Amino acid sequence: MRSPLLDLPGAVAGDGVDRDVAAHYGSFNGEQRTLEKGEGFVDLSHRDVVRVSGPDRLTWLHSLTTQHLEALPPRVWTGVLVLSPQGHVEHAFFGYDDGEAFTAHTEPGAGAPLVAFLDRMRFMMRVEVTDVTNELATTWRPSASGDGPYAGYELVPREQLTAYAEAAGPACGLWAFEALRIARGEPRLGLDTDHRTIPNEAGWIGPAVHLDKGCYRGQETVARVHTLGRPPRRLTLLHLDGSENRLPAVGADLLLGDKVVGFVGTSARHHELGPIALAMVKRNVPLDAQLTVDGMPVAQEMVVDPEVGLHVRPLR
Repeated sequence: MRSPLLDLPGAVAGDGVDRDVAAHYGSFNGEQRTLEKGEGFVDLSHRDVVRVSGPDRLTWLHSLTTQHLEALPPRVWTGVLVLSPQGHVEHAFFGYDDGEAFTAHTEPGAGAPLVAFLDRMRFMMRVEVTDVTNELATTWRPSASGDGPYAGYELVPREQLTAYAEAAGPACGLWAFEALRIARGEPRLGLDTDHRTIPNEAGWIGPAVHLDKGCYRGQETVARVHTLGRPPRRLTLLHLDGSENRLPAVGADLLLGDKVVGFVGTSARHHELGPIALAMVKRNVPLDAQLTVDGMPVAQEMVVDPEVGLHVRPLR
């Protein structure tokens, strides 16, 4: 759904799954600095939004997902994953409960599959699952950040998005947001992960996976890897060669010599760090190894500890 904020002065549309919002409004470096100062907002209204209502919603979601939701306080943002029976991440969504419904945003195009999955799992529970992307738009505003890694997000009535922009401005583009997100080591499902990704590899233990809760699908894998350590792969931050005026494509092979040891996810140009990217790499690849992607040399900075599978960089 094309954002009306693409009509703001200087707006340049993104591409791929992010084509319906602005990549920048004229200066992505300046927009990064604005966000780092705690000012402005980012239009993420291309993300899908799902609502789960009904008296059994939190108990039901608690039983299906990785997060402890039974006693979730009102309006506290949290991350939630749905895993396959083998522990692979199938869905990732981020939201809060307002006392009447749990509402969450997810990747563009991921809302309908998430609703379909949840609908299949309702059985006799008193819940209703709805795709409300047409009603609600996602934004991110640093001044809204409170406790928790996902507290900067907001859900805004879609018809009020233009008025919101006037009050919350200046508008900052997705490129600025992505640069800061990548530097935080916060992955996007399907871009920084693949169909084999388990939460321990992506730094989701803690922010989106609660280790002290009852059983859920895929829990055995998560618990075993957490207890024994040494997940098969790990999310890492790449520092790209700044002499190249290009960024690697999502999914590009990460090489150690001529051997493929992982893949690159999202990348961006950070105003201080230079060109950076997230990548999924085999656990046993040394942190100081000289790697290449698309002919460019890259250096690693730890995001997920290769021994215990825990995130070691701040999420906000």
